[in-house]
Amino acid sequence: MEPRADQTAEILERLRTGAAGHACAGFLTTLDPLHLADLLTGLVYDRLRRKYDAAAEIYRISGQNWNQTFYTLLFRYIGDLSNQDTYTELARRATYTMVLRERRSLPRIEALLFGTSGLLDTFRPDDYIRRLRDDFAYFRARYDIEPIDPSAWKTANIRPGNLPRLRIAQLASFLSQHDFVFEQLLACRTRQEVNRLFRTEASPYWSGARQTPEGPEENPKRVGQHKTDVFGINVVSILQYVYGSYIQNEELRDRAIALLECIPAEENKYTRPWIAAGVNPRNAFDTQGLIQLSREYCAAQRCECCPVARRIIDKITRSQ
Repeated sequence: MEPRADQTAEILERLRTGAAGHACAGFLTTLDPLHLADLLTGLVYDRLRRKYDAAAEIYRISGQNWNQTFYTLLFRYIGDLSNQDTYTELARRATYTMVLRERRSLPRIEALLFGTSGLLDTFRPDDYIRRLRDDFAYFRARYDIEPIDPSAWKTANIRPGNLPRLRIAQLASFLSQHDFVFEQLLACRTRQEVNRLFRTEASPYWSGARQTPEGPEENPKRVGQHKTDVFGINVVSILQYVYGSYIQNEELRDRAIALLECIPAEENKYTRPWIAAGVNPRNAFDTQGLIQLSREYCAAQRCECCPVARRIIDKITRSQ
C-alpha cells in the first residue's frame, strides 16, 4: 500500500522534529541483526563514496601521487578535529618529497616540519632549538617555504596528547623510520598490523616536561591505540578502498571493508547517542554507518532522503 502524501509529510515532520534527539533510534533497536546490518551497510557505502571523493581530490591536488596522498591524510588525522585543516596545510607546504630527501636525519625532518608549522619560533631557544632554526632557514630558502601563522593552531581545551607540538614530533619520528609506507599500508589486514605500523614514539627531546608560553607541559611519548585505530579507519581502509577502485582490484576493496570489521566500535559524539538509545554497533564498520546517519541526515534534518525514515514510513503504512 502506497502511503498518502499527507501521511508521509506528517511522519517526516515528526522525524525532523526529533532528529536532534535521534528519535529514530528506537526503530533501529527493533530491527533483527540481519536487517540492521543491511541498513548500516548501505550507510557505510554512502560514507565510503563521500570519503572516496575527498581522497580522490587530494590525489588530484597532489599531482596524482599516492605517497603524497597518504602523507596528507596522515597529517589530517594525526591531531584533533579543530586543527585538521592546519595539519593539511602543513602537509601541502612541507611535502612528502621534501621529507623523503631528509628521511635519514630525524632532526632535519623536525626542523622542516616545525619550521613550516610556524611553531619553531614559539619554542624557548636552547642549543637544539637553535640547531633546528638554522636547518629550517636552509629549507626555507631552498624550497621557498612560507611558514604557517602560529595563531592558526588551536591549543585551548586540547588534551596534552593531541597538542600540535607533540603530534608533529610523532610525525617526524614516524617519517624518519619508514620507507615505502604506502605499500605497507596496502598490505595491512588487521588492527594489530595497523597498530604496529603507526605506533611510533616522539624523540626523547619532546617526551618530557617542557616550558611553553602557557607554562610547563607533560607530554605522552607514543602514538596510542586509539589514534592507530583512527588511522586504520580514516587512512588505511580508505586508501585501500580508493586505490583498489583506481586499479580495479576487488580484493583490495574487500580488504578495506574487512579491516573496518576488525576494529572496535568507535565512541565519539556521533555514536554515543545511538549507543545510549540501545543501538549496539559491533565494530567500526557499524559505527561508520551510524556516523554517516548522524552527519549526513540527522544533523541536516534530511529525513526525506534518509534510508531509516523510508523504512519507518514503510512500516507504519503497512501496519495500517
